[in-house]
Amino acid sequence: MSTLLIFVLVLIVTVIPWATAVVILSIFRRGDPIYWACAGWLKVAIWSARFICGIRWRIQGMDNLPPASDRRAGVVLLSKHQSTWETFAYPALLSHPLAYVFKRELLYVPFFGWAMARMDMIHIDRGRRTEAWNKVLKQGKRLGGQGNWVIMFPEGTRIPRGQVGEYKTGGTRLAIEAGLPVVPIAATAARCWPRKSFLLRPGVVDISIGRQIPSVGREPTELMREVKDWIESEMRRLDPEAYTSATPAQPASQQSLGQAGKQR
Repeated sequence: MSTLLIFVLVLIVTVIPWATAVVILSIFRRGDPIYWACAGWLKVAIWSARFICGIRWRIQGMDNLPPASDRRAGVVLLSKHQSTWETFAYPALLSHPLAYVFKRELLYVPFFGWAMARMDMIHIDRGRRTEAWNKVLKQGKRLGGQGNWVIMFPEGTRIPRGQVGEYKTGGTRLAIEAGLPVVPIAATAARCWPRKSFLLRPGVVDISIGRQIPSVGREPTELMREVKDWIESEMRRLDPEAYTSATPAQPASQQSLGQAGKQR
């Protein structure tokens, strides 16, 4: 039996009872207990990928995040998005509750989506852009004010290794409106877990967390340009062989909504 098949079987066998337990727990508890219960399964997923498929990770810049003891320090995390791996890994590896912005269709995935629906996150209808943005703004400000870390993928979808997508300004607009700093993150997950594929291969995923960038008094497009410049420069440092013939980045669009959709 191949290592990939074993890995997929582990995910299927564990997600069904785990998600069922989360749904039952949600009858009695909400908030952080539900989040950490779901994060527990994600830990199973990435550690299974490590021991079965050989996908390891290195993280630098953890000290750029608010300390775990500061429960009221909200931030907006803006991450490179190449793979399913980082969407699983961030809740499993970071010590603070995250609030993803994601497409609501994921809620309909059996077991996995049912558990996600019990978490305090921001699910949007991408077909209704104005309504989606209003929801991101309202809930993002609420969650950020509570000290949650709102996470968005400004390119909007998973981008193939070595390429650059359009950096949409939804994340910086939210940060400015909510008065929260932004934290850029570079991640080379496609090196081991390619976009829209389960053809996993052994290797190391590098995650680099940048310094917090204040959003007060900034313009969304200009702030996103700074985020993009840092992320793409860092990607080239972490994974230089992937960018030998890189496609030039498209300019960020202030009118577009950055979202953490098309993942998993």
